Order: sequence, then C-alpha cells, then structure tokens
Amino acid sequence: MKKLLLLLMWLSPAIVYAQGFQVNLNGQKQIGMGHTGTGLLQDGASIAFNPGAVAMLPENYIQAGISPLLFKSGFSGAGTNDVAFTKNKVATPFNAYGVWGPKNARWKVGMGVYTPFGGLTDWGNNWQGKYVLESLDLKSIFFQPTVSYKLTDYLSIGGGFIYNYATVDLQRAIPISDPDGNTGQARLKGHGKGYGWNAGVFIKASPEFTIGLNYRSEVKTTIKNGDAMFSVAKSAQANFPQPNTFEAGIPLPQTASIGFGYAASPKLLLALDANYVGWHSYKELAFDYASNTPALQDTHSPRNYKDAYSVRGGAQYKTCDKMAVRLGGGYTTTAVKDGYVTPEVPDANRYYLTAGFGYKVTNKLDLDFSFEYEHLFSRTQTNIESNLSGTFKSNVYIPGVSLAYHW
Repeated sequence: MKKLLLLLMWLSPAIVYAQGFQVNLNGQKQIGMGHTGTGLLQDGASIAFNPGAVAMLPENYIQAGISPLLFKSGFSGAGTNDVAFTKNKVATPFNAYGVWGPKNARWKVGMGVYTPFGGLTDWGNNWQGKYVLESLDLKSIFFQPTVSYKLTDYLSIGGGFIYNYATVDLQRAIPISDPDGNTGQARLKGHGKGYGWNAGVFIKASPEFTIGLNYRSEVKTTIKNGDAMFSVAKSAQANFPQPNTFEAGIPLPQTASIGFGYAASPKLLLALDANYVGWHSYKELAFDYASNTPALQDTHSPRNYKDAYSVRGGAQYKTCDKMAVRLGGGYTTTAVKDGYVTPEVPDANRYYLTAGFGYKVTNKLDLDFSFEYEHLFSRTQTNIESNLSGTFKSNVYIPGVSLAYHW
C-alpha cells in the first residue's frame, strides 16, 4: 500500500512546469519568427521577452492573443503490442499587454498577462499507464506590471514584478477494485501563487543592429489546501481519509536569454536568440498531507533535473506596406534525465518550425497569425518510481492569432 501511495503522490505538481509544458507562447509576431524577441522591437510583447526594450517602442500598445495548443503523444509499452494515444484536447495559452508613455518621454509603463507554463493531456482510463496518469489540466498565469526607462538613445533598461497564479487538476486510477470490478480513482486539484521578477537591457548598437539581454527569476509557487480526493472500495477507505488536503512547493525555473536583431534591408528583419533555463533547482517533489495514515505518508520524491538550453532563429519580410510574412525555428534540449520521464510530460530533445504573417487592418490596428509545429524525438524509458516502461513519441501543433491597437 505504501508503494501505491508513493506512486500516486509523486507526480502531480511536476506537470506544472516540465519542459514539455513550458509553452512560452507570449506573442504572435515573435512566435512566427521562431520565438525570437529578446533583441527585437516588435510590440507590447516585449514586456515578456525583454522589459528593457519597452521604453524604445515607438508607440503605445493594447493587444491580446491566443494560441490553442494540441499536444499529441503516443506510447508503446515494453513487451507488448499495445499503443496508446492521448485524446484530442486543446489547451488555450493566451497573452495580453498594455504599454503606455507620454510622447517623447524617456519612460514607459506596462502590464503583461501571459501563460509561460500550462497544458492539457488526457490518456483516458483504459491504457497501460492509467495507474500513473489518466488526465491533467494545468495553467500558470503570470501578471507582470513593468517599468522601462531609456537611459540614452541607444540604451534602455526595464523590469517588472511577477505574480503567478497556478491551477492543477490531475486524475489517475488506483489499483484497488470494488466488488463490481470498478477501479479506484484519485483526483488532485488545487491552486497556488508565487512571486518573481523579470528584467532586461536593450541596446541599439547601430541603426540596423540591436541586442537584448533578459533575465526572469525563479518563481517559487506554493499550493496550499489543495483537495486530495479518492474514490475506492469501502474496504480501503480508511487508508484514504476524506476530506483531505495537501501542500506542495513548485519552483518555476529561472531563465536567461540573449537576442540579436538585424535589419538587413528596409523589408527584411533577421533575429537570433539563445535561451537558458535553470532546471537544476528542481531537486525533489515533496507533499505534505493534512491527514496521514500508515499507508498515506508525506512524500519526498527525487527529481534531479538538469539545466536546458535552446537556440532560436527567425526572419520577417515585408511584402508591402500592409503585410509581412514570418518564418522561424529552433532546437531545445530536455531537462528530464533518463529514468524520470513521465506520461504527463513525455519530454525529450525537440525541434520546432514556425510561420506567420501580419496584416495592417488600419494604420493603428494589426492582425497577426502564427503557427508552430514541434517534434519531440522518441524516447524509450523505464521510470525509476512507477516502473512504467516503453517508448514515447510526441508532436505539438499550435496555431495562434492576435490583435494589436497602437498609437
């Protein structure tokens, strides 16, 4: 029974911030150019990509966008011919920004609301790994008030405070059946908050060449009084006290980025970003339950993640005064070491390709579209705690649209 409960409790908060759900869908122009934006002046999404660039924006902005995300995974169990696939469900990462400053002023202020982490996965209740995971729904929303100041005509700085609101809803089966053969069910549901900051520097090295540096701190998020709900046979109910709650800490990792922008011509803009994510802070996953039994004890499960890196490139070409087309792509390393891969985030090294276009509806209104395809390399693993063994294959499809008003 102790092993059963350990398997149940080790996984739930990890899904909030694993690499597979570090979505970073923070702006349609930037997505279309391969997620480059640290060294660019595009729009209000600079609040997320580089607060230091906000003061250099030539206009004020109000904008919002959404990027529906379809995460499709398959699992081939070791020693069997069974293949399971996730159901077609759509997560809805979004972003919204407002930037304002008096004309010709050296400063601007802004507010960003965006979802750098989140996801939606549903394997169903009849697959080999149902005792590890059936489904999850998670969201992490950052609220970031921002101030940016132009020190000189070629140098600006900026920073913002981050408040994170996170929710998680996870379900899995328990290998205990009632007299009718119905499998037990567990559901872990809760919400939490955390705090951090985001700061950046933006440099206009020349009229054509720009450089950006950005650092976003670790955001330690705490879930308190989360609901731990169990549906089991009467003979096992004493081991699963109801009602019950849990507390857990979630260290959303620090990130550091450097970006370059180059206006090769009045029509062609090129960009390159490099990104570091400090996953080394994720050492273990710990749960503290309000009500314990000999079978249901507080847990400390090792994770020992490693840092991850990505390289991103993109281009924008203005076909005319009203329209621009964008292309990009990148490569990202996984933070999950061998032995720690799980079905909620079957993570692996990956590459992605992006495209997009923008259209000026009026001189003050921009409509932008983006699309992203991510391919995760197949990964054959045996998890060190659940012993779930097999091969994961995953692809991600993300269309997106945004509307921006500027003046």
